[in-house]
Amino acid sequence: MAQTALARKYRPRSFSDVAAQQHVSDTLRRAVSGDRTAQAYLFCGPRGVGKTTLARVLAMALNCPLRSTDQSSETAGEPCGECESCRSIWAGQASVDIVEIDAASNRGVDAARDLRERAMYAPSGESRRKVYIVDEAHMLTREAWNALLKILEEPPPGVVFVFATTEPQKIQQAAGPILSRCQRFDFRRISVIDIVARMKDVLAEEGLSAEDAALTVIARKADGGMRDGLSLLDQVLSFSRGEMTAEVVRGVLGVVNEERFLELFGIVAERRHAEIFTFVESLSDDGFDVVEFYYGLLDMLRRLLRLRLAPSGADAGSDSDTRFAGLATRFEPSDLVRMLSAAAELETRGSLRRSPNPRILVEMLLLRMSYLDRAVEIEEVIAALGGAPRSGSSSNPPDGSAGVPAPGTAPSQGSGHGPSRLPETTKPISPHVVAPSPAPQAKAAGPRAETAASRRPASTEPERDLHRVARNPEPVDSRDAASVGSRGEKSVGSRGTGKQRPKRRTGLPPTSSRTSPGLTLDKVLELEPGLRPAVEELDLELVRPLDR
Repeated sequence: MAQTALARKYRPRSFSDVAAQQHVSDTLRRAVSGDRTAQAYLFCGPRGVGKTTLARVLAMALNCPLRSTDQSSETAGEPCGECESCRSIWAGQASVDIVEIDAASNRGVDAARDLRERAMYAPSGESRRKVYIVDEAHMLTREAWNALLKILEEPPPGVVFVFATTEPQKIQQAAGPILSRCQRFDFRRISVIDIVARMKDVLAEEGLSAEDAALTVIARKADGGMRDGLSLLDQVLSFSRGEMTAEVVRGVLGVVNEERFLELFGIVAERRHAEIFTFVESLSDDGFDVVEFYYGLLDMLRRLLRLRLAPSGADAGSDSDTRFAGLATRFEPSDLVRMLSAAAELETRGSLRRSPNPRILVEMLLLRMSYLDRAVEIEEVIAALGGAPRSGSSSNPPDGSAGVPAPGTAPSQGSGHGPSRLPETTKPISPHVVAPSPAPQAKAAGPRAETAASRRPASTEPERDLHRVARNPEPVDSRDAASVGSRGEKSVGSRGTGKQRPKRRTGLPPTSSRTSPGLTLDKVLELEPGLRPAVEELDLELVRPLDR
């Protein structure tokens, strides 16, 4: 007698048996029991998560004469699985009512037209429903979808279409209107815990046993697919004799041992760059696939980062978790994030899959991780340099630094404080000077020594002085330009003091004589050569001609 694969032998035959898809199975079961079945369904999700299985169970439930009809029962809408109709549908026997189509080999418009013509015929019995299950539906062409549009919108009585696909985005691109004619269900990836639990049930039915660690390796390799997990279990059972161990499973499936990753991370942590090549060469000599090693590296980097951020999450009874948690302390979290980001780039770009020599890419990745600069906290750098204290600590200002008076405090005349200043939001005093870029400002913004002769007494009416200065701007030399450009502030002199107005320090003509709109920056520099260093150093320019 031919051996039946475990994935087929233990395929679910009811809504409640489908693992991890309760949101789909419960909805379909209640739709059947309440006679609210839609005319078309779209099942989306990864491979091996139960899309085609639930489509078959739905077909069985719609055509089962013995299905439960008690609305108060949790089994309402479930097929019996024992009647002739259920057995024939589950066995995949030829039927005029239940038709399964592989869209990968029947993807053209002719196949779609044939399907449309067959769907126009009534079911074989009064209480039966016709169900068309189209697998790999994303393989249908645009023309095939167009041929099905009308019948999906207005199907004949008693006809249900079920489309199963792993790539719904292709259907969106080829035939967007199809999505509005179907009820869409997104199937979830099955967790490692659910896959392990299902494999334990299968092994119990087969009278076999296996280590939990071995089943965990198989479940992780299955990548969220129950069918893949049972197929891998079938493969390992064919190889092993007696109880399955984690080492046997890794050897059969080609999974890199955790000891290899511990060795690798030790090399990276100690920056033994030359040993990277020896390590990769030993992997190849032992028959490991470097691409499979790369995917294992992603998982181990994620595991290290998780244990580094949350050491309490490690399983105290697991020697593996204990060793990885100890290794994680040799890296800063930011280092592990950068290493994981660098490793993920190969998968994001897809270069590893396209490369004819992926070993070179893996070696370069490991070397980048080995040469990666280690992250250091800025507080440690400052402390090592013996520099500034941390924020919040009290310390005196450096010698020679002048204190800045509080806003709104006007120092009295001759008090020794700096001159009163305009708010920073005011415009520069001279309209002929533009504030320089931030870099020159930083250089020019240092404290300037002030002498008693250079200080001017504060005004008792600063606002009136501001308007006076704005009406009669005084040109400034290079030192004043730096001061105005870098700080946006200028001292305001007092009014009515009886003192003689200071002598002009520039050779420019008075404001009243600047009537020519052709007075450019070059002419200004010719009249006043002393401005040239400030213009060149601060990259000043003339905003508008001096026409008034």
